[in-house]
Amino acid sequence: MKRQLSALLLSLLLLTSSAHAASLTLDGAPLDVGHAPVYSGSTYVSLRAVVEAVCPDASVFWGAGQANVYTPSLTLAAQPGQTALICNGDSLPLSSPILLDSGRTLVPIRPLASLLGMEVTWNGATGTVELTTGAEAERDDYDDQVYWLSRIISAESQGECWEGKIAVGNVVLNRVASPDFPNTIYGVIFDDRWGGQFEPVRNGTVYDTPTQESIQAAIACLAGENTVGDSLYFLAPELTDNHWTMENRPYVTTIGAHWFYL
Repeated sequence: MKRQLSALLLSLLLLTSSAHAASLTLDGAPLDVGHAPVYSGSTYVSLRAVVEAVCPDASVFWGAGQANVYTPSLTLAAQPGQTALICNGDSLPLSSPILLDSGRTLVPIRPLASLLGMEVTWNGATGTVELTTGAEAERDDYDDQVYWLSRIISAESQGECWEGKIAVGNVVLNRVASPDFPNTIYGVIFDDRWGGQFEPVRNGTVYDTPTQESIQAAIACLAGENTVGDSLYFLAPELTDNHWTMENRPYVTTIGAHWFYL
């Protein structure tokens, strides 16, 4: 009965999304993945269709009630009804559930593309989701981004909730996008103006092995998850005597011990 109700719920979700669908391109060429519904602001795609288009040697099969993907460097499991992908044994939370439609396992495109080393661009004029694959150097760059972003998230927010970890990562990425800061994650973290921007750089904890949740949070941030908007600063008022940010920047929100500012 529970499984039947879950299937009914997923069908209803697809029905509510059927009026809105996106087309996809891969490196500029049309990519046929069947119906790509938009649900809760996310474009959903067939896991098999996208993986096989990007990784022709991948093994994609159904087993144990879930879709499974195997590549030399990546394993994925997607169980309909769940709000997380299992990536190399770790859980990557999703903002909306995995769906099942006529035997197709549908997942949100942005986290899937991020895991496969692709960039995602929305072309509003044509209603097209544009996927761009990278060269090996770009995949290495993505791995480097996860490496450093997960370390600063872990060092700054151990003990914080998931939303707090995402928020720390958001600040770093917002700085990368801002003309007032270095344009790489590494550059932002090791920006040494005013004696350094992050305490973990000064005390060396940025080099510690990150927690698994911090790695997952880094991947989620790079895939677009955001909890603090355009915030560029954060601090824990009870742990610092330097309250310049509080006195000079617009307040956004508080998550756990951290206060966030524009």
